[in-house]
Amino acid sequence: MPHAGTEPSPQSTDVEPATASGAAAPAAPPAVRVDEVRVLDGPNLYFARPAIKVILHLPGYLDLRRTEAEALAARLGMRSARPGRRGTALRQRFVMRVIRTVMRRLGTEIGAGRLGVRVRAGQTALDVVLAFPWVHRTRGRVAGEQVGAVMAGLLDRSRRADEVIEAAAAEILAAPDGPGPSVLTPTVPVASVTGTNGKTTTTRLMAHMCMTAGLTTAWSSTDGVVVMGETKEEGDFSGPAGARGVLETPGLDIGILETARGGMLLKGMGVTANDVSVVTNVSADHLGMQGIDTLDQLAEVKAIVTTVTKPQGWVVLNGDDPRVWAMRFGIKAKPWAFSLDPASPALWESINSGGRGITVLDGEIVVLSPNGDPDRLVKIVDVPMTLSGLSRNNIANALAGAAAALGLGVPRSAVVEGLRTFAPDPEHNWGRLNTYSVPLEGGGKATVIMDMAHNEAGLEALLEVSRGLAAPGGAVRLGLGCAGDRADEAIVSMGEIAGHGAEEVALKVAAHYLRGRTEDELLGLFREGLAKVGVLDVPSHYTELAALETLVQHAHDGDVVALMCHAERAEVDAWVRANGGKVDDARSIRRKVVAARGEHELESEIAALWETTDDAARIATAQQLVDDHPGDARLVFELAGAHDTSGDEQGAIGLYEQALSAGLKEPHRHRAQLQLASSLRVVGRPAEALPLLHDVLASRPHNTAALMFRALVQADLGQERQGLADLIRGTLEATTDVDTQAYRRALRAYADELSPAAD
Repeated sequence: MPHAGTEPSPQSTDVEPATASGAAAPAAPPAVRVDEVRVLDGPNLYFARPAIKVILHLPGYLDLRRTEAEALAARLGMRSARPGRRGTALRQRFVMRVIRTVMRRLGTEIGAGRLGVRVRAGQTALDVVLAFPWVHRTRGRVAGEQVGAVMAGLLDRSRRADEVIEAAAAEILAAPDGPGPSVLTPTVPVASVTGTNGKTTTTRLMAHMCMTAGLTTAWSSTDGVVVMGETKEEGDFSGPAGARGVLETPGLDIGILETARGGMLLKGMGVTANDVSVVTNVSADHLGMQGIDTLDQLAEVKAIVTTVTKPQGWVVLNGDDPRVWAMRFGIKAKPWAFSLDPASPALWESINSGGRGITVLDGEIVVLSPNGDPDRLVKIVDVPMTLSGLSRNNIANALAGAAAALGLGVPRSAVVEGLRTFAPDPEHNWGRLNTYSVPLEGGGKATVIMDMAHNEAGLEALLEVSRGLAAPGGAVRLGLGCAGDRADEAIVSMGEIAGHGAEEVALKVAAHYLRGRTEDELLGLFREGLAKVGVLDVPSHYTELAALETLVQHAHDGDVVALMCHAERAEVDAWVRANGGKVDDARSIRRKVVAARGEHELESEIAALWETTDDAARIATAQQLVDDHPGDARLVFELAGAHDTSGDEQGAIGLYEQALSAGLKEPHRHRAQLQLASSLRVVGRPAEALPLLHDVLASRPHNTAALMFRALVQADLGQERQGLADLIRGTLEATTDVDTQAYRRALRAYADELSPAAD
């Protein structure tokens, strides 16, 4: 079937034969059919200028006998033709050569000289894709339509090849010229940004840097056309319409164009050239659509933006993605590699070829150039969009955005300030890793992350960030969903990833994004993937907000609720705020990241505290930390420890109890219980210590320190035999020592003799 927006021109040499009764028999399939004639207005997959794309379905050629195919080649003057057997890929290659020959002869007939021609294999052996440049739209379209007439006419052995080609040429010359290309030639610096993930974030970051420099900036993306932070048109403007909306901005200093594959395939690029191009990555997304079935084919489409970058410009490429880095071979501009690995070969290859590199070195973003020391821009922890270094994807986006902005000529100071001030919040990067703290009915707070994750790579990145923000022991609860125009296996794979990466999954659908699927079909594919990793009985919701509400109701203090949000970002944001949620600032995120590692944001100060050898100075320093951060349970715990180690167990006891009551988290909570039990024992209160030790051993039955403390307390309480028996049993369970295990049965029997009533 022809694609929407195309002008198909079916052609056939077949004639319906009459049956014996005189009735017409059912029509035979056409020997030649034109499935699509598409006008590409800008640089495209085939040429760096406007082109006509024609998809031909050619069963008549694939079915020709070898002798007939050889005769056809001779009529066209093709030498050394080897048609191959019927229906084979070799025969398809022969047909591609025929089309190339025909088009060049046709070009000569219409006065176009040696016409540029690109011919490719189609999705089946019966299909061939043809492209050639055009200058006038109407005449170019007619030329595309006449290809079918020529190919059909050549199958008629009663007609000379010259006759068939001349007839088609006459039709083309008789057609009106029509308008010229509408593609724009920029008069201001322009950057084109493409890739599977990270396009919008990188585009917004670059725009933020340009505005920080005081430049009048406009940009286009999947969310709309934006001028100086104000949305002028909403919708998906990641194609030529977005380019036009940006470049027609009055007083424009710089334009940044998010460039998606769909626009490049269906219309071509919206500009004739760019000053900087960026390719963030290439991963599985929308495969099986518009003739793009493999990652290599997808990479070829993404590379279009690099081929039209001006020779004096910069092509910013992901050196950690082999398909992206390979694009350097087709560029005229200078390469600028970005990599998370400072030892990446791509960085040095880029530098050695006269380009530049950008990476992370000693925790800082640095620019590498051929003849200079690394230029240290900013520490990663001071770049909010990286979530204190937690989001590897956004570190890569920060590298790409900084390189591209510098390549556009944005002052270094503005690039650095832009990195420091561009945050993962609704104001700067709407819908991408927007992070909130939400109070829970049962007490405490959960983190809610709203993100545009829409494919496997995006989901993995979202889960990585979620895990890095969850408190120790906290759960990740995921709202899982995507658009319906993904391949079945991609949706199933996302179910598997979700089942592995989250403790709870709730499925959600967005009716606007079903794109040809039914709700049950989409949910069924997700459930298939979840079942592969043993996750069953997963609930489904028919709005994104409903999924979020359910997950938040189930959340506990320190949990993370991650929502793949595509259709209801405004509703989700409003609900979070209405329920007391607040957007996390950079410091809040930093605190969560550190806490997730079992650390404290003042970890270096705490470490310095315990390097102090003077007891009084240690207590004074710890007290000052508590005074400066009231209500911080971890700091109260450290103050208690300072009193404890100085011999002031009595003073330590109240502080341990205060820290525990204030909600001290693991791994320090059970340590506080152990130290409190020890202090209680020292001051003669062993009966109060025993329940604390039982509590620790209930969750950590093999904690050797707790076993020993319990034995000491039991001895203080006159329960020596019971204490020894419990210590033997606990040690047998906790140790892997070979000799101890060899005597396991005997030692267990002796413990039972000491305490026959025990378990």
